[in-house]
Amino acid sequence: MKRYFEFEKFGTNYKTESVAGLTTFLAMAYILVVNPMFLTEAGMDYGAVFTATALAAAIGTLIMGLYAKYPIALAPGMGLNAFFAFSVVIGMGIPWETALAGVLVSGLIFIAITAVGIREKIINAIPAELKYAVGAGIGLFITFIGLQNAGLIVADPGTVIGLGDLRDGNVLLAVFGLVVTVILMVRGLKGGIFIGMVITAVVGMFVGLIDRPEAIVGSIPSMESTFGAAISDLRYVFTIQMLVVILTFLFVDFFDTAGTLVGVANQAGFLKDGKLPRANKALLSDSAATVVGSILGTSTTTSYVESTSGVAAGGRTGFASVVTAGLFLLALFFSPLLSVVTAPVTAPALIIVGVLMVSALGKIDWGKFEIAVPAFLTIIMMPLTYSIATGIAIGFIFYPITMLVKGRGKEIHPIMYGLFIIFILYFVFLAE
Repeated sequence: MKRYFEFEKFGTNYKTESVAGLTTFLAMAYILVVNPMFLTEAGMDYGAVFTATALAAAIGTLIMGLYAKYPIALAPGMGLNAFFAFSVVIGMGIPWETALAGVLVSGLIFIAITAVGIREKIINAIPAELKYAVGAGIGLFITFIGLQNAGLIVADPGTVIGLGDLRDGNVLLAVFGLVVTVILMVRGLKGGIFIGMVITAVVGMFVGLIDRPEAIVGSIPSMESTFGAAISDLRYVFTIQMLVVILTFLFVDFFDTAGTLVGVANQAGFLKDGKLPRANKALLSDSAATVVGSILGTSTTTSYVESTSGVAAGGRTGFASVVTAGLFLLALFFSPLLSVVTAPVTAPALIIVGVLMVSALGKIDWGKFEIAVPAFLTIIMMPLTYSIATGIAIGFIFYPITMLVKGRGKEIHPIMYGLFIIFILYFVFLAE
C-alpha cells in the first residue's frame, strides 16, 4: 500500500493521510443532507437520494484515490444540484427521471471526450474570466436559496423580495446557525460547516424547534425509486430542450472540475511546469463518478474544492481519498439522524458555501469593460432569473459581442462562437 501510493516520495504516512481523509470528509459531509434537500424539491425521495449521494461520493472518491491517486474527494456538486432541481425540473417542467438521464448522457460524453483529450481543449477554449464568473454566479445563487430556506428573504408583492420575520423561531435558529458557522470558519476550524450544522440542530432540539430523532443508527434507505431511472428515461433525452440541459451539465462540471483540480494541485505542489500530472486520469475519474451517480439516482458528481482542507492537513496521496470514501460508506448507517436536519439547519451551510464560491470574483479583471460586462451578467443573472443556465447563456452571448466591438476578435476561440450560436438557439427555444 505504501509503495502503491508512494508515501516515501511525498513524505507522508498512514496517520497523516487518514487525518487528511477525515478532514476532507468533515468539510464536505454537509452534502449528505443538503443534496437530498435540494433534490426532494424536484419530487425525489429523500431517503433514496441520501443513499445515492453517499454511495456516489464513496465510489467516485474511491476511483479518484485508487486510479488517479489524488487526495481529491467527489460528491454530487453544489450548483449542479440546484440547476437540476430548480432550473431543469421545476423551471423547465422536465421529469426528474429524464433529468437524471441527462446527467447520465453528460457523464458518458465526459468519458468519451476525456478519453480522446477533447475535454482539456474545450476547457482551455473558454476564457478564464467566464470560468470565474460562472463559479461566482453559482455561489450567489446558492446563497440566495440558503437565505430563502432560512426565511431571511421572502416574497414581497411591492418589491419582489424583502426581509423575513426576524421574530420567527426558525428564522432566529437559522441566524444563530449562521453566526456559529461564521465563527467556526473564521477561526479556521476544520469541518466548520458540518460542525455548525450539528450545533444548530442540537440547539434546535433543545428549544423545541426540531423533533428529536427516534434513533441514531438505522437501516440504509432504499434506492428503489431512483436506481436505474436514468437508464429507463434515456429515450426522452433526444430533444432540443434536453440538449441545452446536457450542455449546461457539461459546462458547469467543466468549471467545477478544472478549478478544483488546479486549486488542489497547486496547494499540494503537484503542478509541474503549470501542468497537472495524471490529469486525464483525474478527469476520467470525475466522469465515471457522474455516470455512477446518475444511475444510483443523484445529480452530477464532481470533484470538491473542500479537498483543499485535507491537503492543508497533510494529505498528498490517493490514500486520503480512500479514507474519505470509507467514511461516506459508514455515513449510510446514520440516516435516522437526518430528521433533525431541517431547513434552518442547512441554510447556514448554503450561505457559507456561497461565500466560498464567490471568491472567484477577485480573479476577474473588472478594469476591462469588454470582460466586465459578460462576467457581471453571468454572475447577476443566475440569482435574479433563478437559473444557472440563463446566467451562463447570457454571459456567453455577450462575450463575443463585447470582444469583437473592442477589436479583440482574434482572441476569441472558435468554440466560443459555437457556444454563442447554441445559446441564441437556447433563448429562441425558451421563448416558445
